[in-house]
Amino acid sequence: MNITIILGSVRQERQSHRLAYFLRNKLNELGQDTKIVDLTLTPLPIYGQVGTDISNVENIGSVISKAEALIFVTPEYHGSYSGALKNLLDYYWREFHKKPIGVATASAGKMAGINASTHLQQLILSLGAYPMPLKLLVPEIQSAFSDDYSSLNSSVTKDAKKFIDEFLWFSEAIVTKKEATLLLEKTKK
Repeated sequence: MNITIILGSVRQERQSHRLAYFLRNKLNELGQDTKIVDLTLTPLPIYGQVGTDISNVENIGSVISKAEALIFVTPEYHGSYSGALKNLLDYYWREFHKKPIGVATASAGKMAGINASTHLQQLILSLGAYPMPLKLLVPEIQSAFSDDYSSLNSSVTKDAKKFIDEFLWFSEAIVTKKEATLLLEKTKK
């Protein structure tokens, strides 16, 4: 399956990138074609800002369009998801239509980004996409992963496995139904 992880953190001392790269590595180990849109490496200008470089807008849009399923990874900032992720979501909506989307959040504290994850699931519905009910919440992100993106926490490892298994099942169910619907529509013509 073609999976794209949207990494919504651009802070210099960010930690949630470890979660995104951990998920990518685990999904690739399972034979999934998984890419990361890292907004630090491919920055977007503020949506609607005139006279700015928009070269990454088309490139990111193409990656999202080609994805069969997505995962949003974000830290929790002031009780919600990151502004960088919100800015990306302002650029695209057609690209997310009827796609399964998982949510993984992290925080330095024990609450693990629960508020950000809930807000994102609501937002995913407004994009016309399908939010996976199970979320991956990583508390104390600063001590959860090593520098090579391996898990250092047995609870995170267990929760991530459950999240990935559920995400693949959920995504496969939706992708299979979409393919069957397209095939049925073609046979009616």
